[in-house]
Amino acid sequence: MKKNYIAVAVLTACMTMTVSTSQAEVAYTGAWVRATAPNQQATGAFMQLVSKKDTTLVAARSDIAGIVEVHEMKMENDVMRMRAVDGLRLPANQPVELKSGGYHLMLMDLKKQLKVGTEAQITLVFKNADGQSETVYVHAPVALIKPK
Repeated sequence: MKKNYIAVAVLTACMTMTVSTSQAEVAYTGAWVRATAPNQQATGAFMQLVSKKDTTLVAARSDIAGIVEVHEMKMENDVMRMRAVDGLRLPANQPVELKSGGYHLMLMDLKKQLKVGTEAQITLVFKNADGQSETVYVHAPVALIKPK
């Protein structure tokens, strides 16, 4: 009898973990990282993010880069400017596109050349209005142009 209770407890715990994992607030699609030339020290990462609740992208990191920042590109006085931003707001259920010429991730101080056909792993950290954090692990193919 005790073995049945233990089996039910383990099964219930596994089901709970599966449910909490599948209820992630933030999802990504279309992720990719631009390939680099030898000795190139920076590149961009791009994707679409959508969150079930209002949240903010507060940090990013990757084992292939010493620094990962959220950057914004925009026209100012007829000059395209790029700058790091402290966070990127994701309004509930509204896709936010990280793309060339707009918001994107800058991977800097690259540790190796990023070659077409390989994969880059990026960790994104979000914080919602309630102060709860969520970590999303992105697996992005390395390509010269956006994959179709």
